[in-house]
Amino acid sequence: MRQIGLILEDGFQIMGLSALAAFEFANAELGRDGYRMTILSEHGGIVRSTLSAGIETVAFNVMPDTVMVAGELLPGPVSPGLKAYLVRAASEARRVAGVCTGAFVLAEAGLLDGRGATTHWAHARALRERFPAVRVEEDRIFMRDGNIWTSAGMSAAIDLALALIEDDHGAALARNVARRLVVYHRRPGGQSQFSALLELEPRSDRIKRALTYAKEHLRNALSVEELAEAARLSPRQFSRLFRAETGQSPAKAVESLRLEAARAMLEDGSHPLDVVARDTGFADRDRMRRAFLRAYGQPPAGLKRSLRLVGGAPAD
Repeated sequence: MRQIGLILEDGFQIMGLSALAAFEFANAELGRDGYRMTILSEHGGIVRSTLSAGIETVAFNVMPDTVMVAGELLPGPVSPGLKAYLVRAASEARRVAGVCTGAFVLAEAGLLDGRGATTHWAHARALRERFPAVRVEEDRIFMRDGNIWTSAGMSAAIDLALALIEDDHGAALARNVARRLVVYHRRPGGQSQFSALLELEPRSDRIKRALTYAKEHLRNALSVEELAEAARLSPRQFSRLFRAETGQSPAKAVESLRLEAARAMLEDGSHPLDVVARDTGFADRDRMRRAFLRAYGQPPAGLKRSLRLVGGAPAD
């Protein structure tokens, strides 16, 4: 049985606790206690979240298999005792993970020096400025560099936990746990923290309906006429309303959706480029390559190599 230790400090963000639900459901799927969860703090006792909810914790007198540090809304000072415990954990525990701004705590303890790491996008610049020895990848859901894992904020705690479960027990168990949690199995580590749909921010239900249709039918040509039909508008009305609400043409928005889906498939690592191009509607590799160069400054093959290094697999 593996022990998961989640470290909380006063002022922790309560979404960090969501990671424990994934391990709880993993036990249910396994039909046994594959994981034992322990909530830790430096001195033990009640630790309070930003919502004033109190959580009972135990002191640093154990060393779990996996040590996780929950984030705070605003990264605060790190006590000498916590830093010392994390330095020990880096060599004695099998894995150490920072959830959201928990990356700041790991960096303060020196665990991220020379490593790749991510955090909530709103704090990425501060992490980079305070800890120049850390290679900050601000647009990742989670990352793994050796035995050190970091994740973005909020719901990314679940993605990180699912990745840890997959690391322990394989993709099938992680998929079943994701289903129990009613979440996508699992967002790839290299997937952007920003959703193309959220970035477009359409106001009307009709444009939202058309974009949802596009995301679910990427293999289609997705012409203006097809999208207009999904929105129940004439092509002329649709084009005018779409640009007014999103600031983009329908073709540009569809390309963003295709790029997001293609990048996720590349990060998964098991799909040939021809399959990625076909399934995301680019039709051929050359068209997909041109779109990747415009968006990311590198071709799909180059991005696939970099994602394999820092988006969920051990770095060389």
